[in-house]
Amino acid sequence: MTYCVGLNLDAGMVFASDSRTNAGTDHVSTFRKMRVFEQPGERVIVVLCSGNLSITQSSLNLLENSLSTTDGKTMWNATSLFEVATLLGDAVRQVKGRDGPYLMENNIDSTATFVVGGQIAGERPRLFNIYTAGNFIEATRETPYFQIGEAKYGRPVIDRVIRRETSLVDAAKCVLVSFDSTMRSNISVGLPIDLVCYETDSLRVGVRERIIEGDDYFSMIHRQWGEGLRRVFAELPDPQWQL
Repeated sequence: MTYCVGLNLDAGMVFASDSRTNAGTDHVSTFRKMRVFEQPGERVIVVLCSGNLSITQSSLNLLENSLSTTDGKTMWNATSLFEVATLLGDAVRQVKGRDGPYLMENNIDSTATFVVGGQIAGERPRLFNIYTAGNFIEATRETPYFQIGEAKYGRPVIDRVIRRETSLVDAAKCVLVSFDSTMRSNISVGLPIDLVCYETDSLRVGVRERIIEGDDYFSMIHRQWGEGLRRVFAELPDPQWQL
C-alpha cells in the first residue's frame, strides 16, 4: 500500500508520496509513486499514484510517451490540467481494458488511483483526483487537497491545519506530520518520502526532496510531534464525572 497527498493553496502546491510497495515480516520493497513532468516556463505537472503497481506504471508510461487522442492532444501540448487529467483517465481505461481480465482471473486487485496537479501557462494551478475507472474530480477552494492510499491516519492533522491561505512552508511541515502519523499506525507506509513544493505562477519546480531513513528534520518532527501530543493531552482538564 502507499500514502500520497496533494495540496492546492493560494501560495502554490505541495505533493508528497511514500515509496513502500509491499510490507511484511520478511519482505519490504520500494518504488517511487511520484512522477514530475516539467517544461520550465511553460508547464509543471506532478502525478502521484496508488494501487496495483503494474497498472499505475503502465498508465504513466502511456501518458509520458505522448499518448494522444484523435484530436492530437498529448500531455505536452494540452492547454489545461483538465485535458491532462482526461488523458491519464483514458490511459488508465486502456491499460485496465488490456490487463484487467487477466488480473481478475488470478484474483489480483487491479485498483489504481492518481492525484495529478500543477500548472500550465495561461491557467491557474489545478489539482485532480483520478479514480480507478478513469473518471475524476477537481479540488475546490473549500477542499483544497486530495489523499490516496492509506489516507485515514494522516487526514485529521491536514483537516485541522490546512487552509487555502496556508503558506508553503507550513503546508510542507503539515504534510510531513501527516506522513509521520500514518507511518506510526500503518506498517504498509514507509520511507523514503518524495516531496515537491511548487510556487504559484513560477512554472518550475521549487523544492524537491527525498526524505530517507535518518533524515534529521523528519526525525525531529517525529520526536517533537509525539512529545507535543502527549504534553497537550496531559494538560487537558479531567472530566467532571468520576471513572
